Parts: sequence; structure tokens; C-alpha cells
Amino acid sequence: MYFLMQCTHHPDMDNLRDKHRAKHREWVKSGGNGLAIVLIGSATIDDQATSTGNFGILETKNLADAMAFAEGDPFNGAGIVSDISMTRLADGFQAHRIPEPMSS
Repeated sequence: MYFLMQCTHHPDMDNLRDKHRAKHREWVKSGGNGLAIVLIGSATIDDQATSTGNFGILETKNLADAMAFAEGDPFNGAGIVSDISMTRLADGFQAHRIPEPMSS
């Protein structure tokens, strides 16, 4: 199953995000210790180019694993994330068009 994960961050979290970015990237690279394959993801920004959150397209067995991946992210553990939403993508989602997943 594929999910679009959207994580909204609390305002003014730049310093805390910088502090936890390396651990966040390790989490993504590991797929949350195997919970998910992260196909692609990035920061989201507002009109002033200020970070407002992050997103990812995940491949998981089920919604519970997708949520466990998002909730286990060091950004979430550090109190940076204010909201997590998951949207299941259609069964016909063409994941093969993303050439290099961020995790394995």
C-alpha cells in the first residue's frame, strides 16, 4: 500500500529542526527500522520559504505501519510535529516512476 504522509510542524521550529535533522534523516533512510519504504519526501514551505512541515510517499503493509513510521520520526519525538495526516494512494499508483527510493 502507498500513502501520502503530511506532517505539519509547529511554528518557529527552525533551531529544533536543525538539532534533530541528522536523526530524522537516519530514520527516513532506515524506513523507520523497516516499517516503510520511503519513496520520496521533502520539507514543505510557505510563501516566505519558511519550513512548515514535511511530506513523504510511503510504501507500507498497512496504515498502522505508516502511522508508526510517522510517529517514530525524531521530529515528532522532539515535539516539532503538530499534526500527521495519511492519505492512501490509489492501487494504480505508479511507484516505479520514482527511480531512487530514499530508504530500502
